Amino acid sequence: MKQWIDKLRQERTLTPEEFRQLLTGCDAEILRYINKQAQEVALLHFGNKIYIRGLIEISNCCRNNCYYCGIRKGNPNIERYRLSRESILNCCKQGYELGFRTFVLQGGEDPALTNDQIEMTVARIRQEYPDCAITLSLGEKSREAYERFFRAGANRYLLRHETHNEEHYRKLHPEEMSLKHRLQCLQWLKEIGYQTGTGIMVGTPGQTLTHLVEDLLFIEQFQPQMIGIGPFIPHHDTPFGTDPAGSVGMTLKLLSLFRLM
Repeated sequence: MKQWIDKLRQERTLTPEEFRQLLTGCDAEILRYINKQAQEVALLHFGNKIYIRGLIEISNCCRNNCYYCGIRKGNPNIERYRLSRESILNCCKQGYELGFRTFVLQGGEDPALTNDQIEMTVARIRQEYPDCAITLSLGEKSREAYERFFRAGANRYLLRHETHNEEHYRKLHPEEMSLKHRLQCLQWLKEIGYQTGTGIMVGTPGQTLTHLVEDLLFIEQFQPQMIGIGPFIPHHDTPFGTDPAGSVGMTLKLLSLFRLM
């Protein structure tokens, strides 16, 4: 297994079976070895600095009804809100004074937040903070909308694909949502010129090792500039509210594998 880890660090890829073995067969010694190799790679690229992002949750209203998500359209037990442009700009002002140089506008796919409004908000932030990165995480949009936000000054876009397996995607999302469209949005973002992020939740209901290997191979092929990864956390007001949470250990192992990739 150490040979596979060394191979991954050197060649940045493994066969599907080698990935599967690393996900299932690690004892404590091998896990320490993976983590040590990944730490060395991270220090080589970034040093020991911590890069802080100013995350602004601009809305918890959403048109979608994803079965795992607490802000899903079908949840009546949540107090909804959306921030005004002035509130968002005030967050940026406070963050900038505190030393933040990346602002992330994140929210559900809120029908009331029109493309015009998002474009104007991004343009204001870009005008007032020309030295800052602007990241958006606002879900699936049209290519035209992504292009407008990019021209207004957005640099980065995070859109987690959640799972690359069609059958598993269907288990997590209602019928009107489409894995094919999600992947198309990611492709548009890269073509437009965004630093593009994707990623997964670890331990979602129905997820198998085969699914995780598919995700590793997709992310290797897609070559995103950012990877968002974290364990599934059940929310009580969703159909998966009584399912077990995802494994933190598996999440950390995958994080090390992604760093080596």
